[in-house]
Amino acid sequence: ALFLRAVPNLPEFVAFPLGIILGGVVSGIFGILIGIPALRLKGDYLAIITLGFGEIIRVVLLNIDSVLGFNFTYGAASLKNIPKYTSFFNCFLCVGIVCFLIHTLMKSKHGRAENEIAADSVGINLTYYKALGFTVSAIFAGVAGALYASYLGILNPSSFGFMKSIEILVMVVLGGMGSMVGSIVSATVLTAVPELVLRAFSDYRMIAYSLLLIVVMIFKPSGLMGQYDFSLTGLIDKARMGKLFKKGKDKKEKAGDK
Repeated sequence: ALFLRAVPNLPEFVAFPLGIILGGVVSGIFGILIGIPALRLKGDYLAIITLGFGEIIRVVLLNIDSVLGFNFTYGAASLKNIPKYTSFFNCFLCVGIVCFLIHTLMKSKHGRAENEIAADSVGINLTYYKALGFTVSAIFAGVAGALYASYLGILNPSSFGFMKSIEILVMVVLGGMGSMVGSIVSATVLTAVPELVLRAFSDYRMIAYSLLLIVVMIFKPSGLMGQYDFSLTGLIDKARMGKLFKKGKDKKEKAGDK
């Protein structure tokens, strides 16, 4: 966002990709800095330290101008006049590329090292793979932040507080923590429904999210789609099996006619 605001005279086809790349790189660097010490923790402690780091960044951005002595992020006044380059097309394109990269990574040897017990038993360096996943996730978050900033044209650190983290957590848990497709569907629904249906009840949205999360945890702890994920080879195999089944059925019908 700072880059896009600093170079408003650059052509859009140059400034926008550079802003996206810089957003991903900066977020990746912070992902490495926080990931290496944080990933030595597990479970609730890991969640607490990542949420705490997010709050630290928010507070720093709100108060850094008074420390530097000049306007850098403009604090509570918000960072304004960011060029609005994000459109439906380039946003959809970025989402498609990111989903492809995530799916490819999950199906690679790096993605298959996710089972900690099995990976540790064969001597795989778990810290390396955890840090890699943490950094890649941070890069994608930075890309999303650049798209978001270029869509609104204004950024306020107060918009990225604890409740925003909870909202994203609900999307992941509801869709299924082991399912990329589930997370995408859940994020789409939980973003569209409040805008289309619940705008009049926006003040009670987090209450609805909390109740929904409790219901899911009680009746479907694995999320709505569990561990299901998209598989192109699986679709091809199903299509082949369907053709073979149809051929076999046709042969039986012909034999019965004879």
